[in-house]
Amino acid sequence: MKAAVWYGKKDVRVVDVPEPPAPGPGQVKVEVEWCGICGSDLHEYVAGPIFIPVDQPHPLTGGTAPVILGHEFSGTILEVGEGVKNVKVGDRVAPDACQVCWECYWCKRMDYPCCEKLAFTGLHTDGAFAPYVNVPAYTIYKIPDTMTFEQAAIVEPLSVGMHAVRRAPVVAGNNVVVIGAGTIGLSALQCAKAAGAAQVIVLEMAKARKEYAEKLGATAVIDPSQCDAVAEVFKLTDGIGADVTIECVGHESTGPLAVACTRKRGIAVPVGVFERPSSLNFNELVFPEKEIKGSLGYNGEFAPVIKMISDGRLNADVMITGKIKVDDIIEKGFEELINNKDENIKIIVSPK
Repeated sequence: MKAAVWYGKKDVRVVDVPEPPAPGPGQVKVEVEWCGICGSDLHEYVAGPIFIPVDQPHPLTGGTAPVILGHEFSGTILEVGEGVKNVKVGDRVAPDACQVCWECYWCKRMDYPCCEKLAFTGLHTDGAFAPYVNVPAYTIYKIPDTMTFEQAAIVEPLSVGMHAVRRAPVVAGNNVVVIGAGTIGLSALQCAKAAGAAQVIVLEMAKARKEYAEKLGATAVIDPSQCDAVAEVFKLTDGIGADVTIECVGHESTGPLAVACTRKRGIAVPVGVFERPSSLNFNELVFPEKEIKGSLGYNGEFAPVIKMISDGRLNADVMITGKIKVDDIIEKGFEELINNKDENIKIIVSPK
């Protein structure tokens, strides 16, 4: 079968690889319909390895480079392994990307993003930029017949946005700032609105992404390259600042920016993957008693996101700006997202 395989920085190849074997105990084989190109895939392509193990096998999966990328996917259950009871052949699904040990302190508390051996499908083991992928059955969420496979491929990033909103947490009446209007920023915007935020102010420089933020109901969209963004946030919040700021870029400047936008005793939630270290004067936390809460992936958000896409509270379709075949993933996928960031949100890939 043909798959997009990461070999190293700026070295992703579409090559023929063996089809996964029959799923083992507790596993399922998924026939992939669509898989989105995630920001983490781009980070690995541009600056990796970040998550992908290259020197030592991953302690949970045994995976190491080269690895098939892709974890934002939808498909149909093709085979089930021994002991699998939660799904059956033919089920339409959107799998969670987190693979965990279920043995450590964190897993026993159901805080699985903190698993001591946390692995991600498509980074620490082969992923879904391929016609077939084997994953643990516990990662599987069924989708309703009314949901398209394209929509289902957006469940994963929307769940990242919802997890950030829950981590804060955003509560009804909050003023929220979202930094970045890419896929995760637009997901956080939608989820903050669904949580009852009074205002969701988006900071973004790219023209098309500003338009998407407006389309999805941002109260205001501020371009930090055109004004003092922090001053504008304080102006829109009666001089107080944001109750919650969700950082969705991962640039060394946007972490401190998130703290600066946040009110006294407010909460900044970094979600972006940072390629380089950032600096922060901790007095900016100490004196105004601000908090920073990291947010990684999700922790049970798939089920509510599927429900909220189904009933219209979340819009997955509007974020899909391109559909391509796996053969075109470099030129029309990775390079397109890098070189034409202003025009793209989410490009999804068909491996068929």
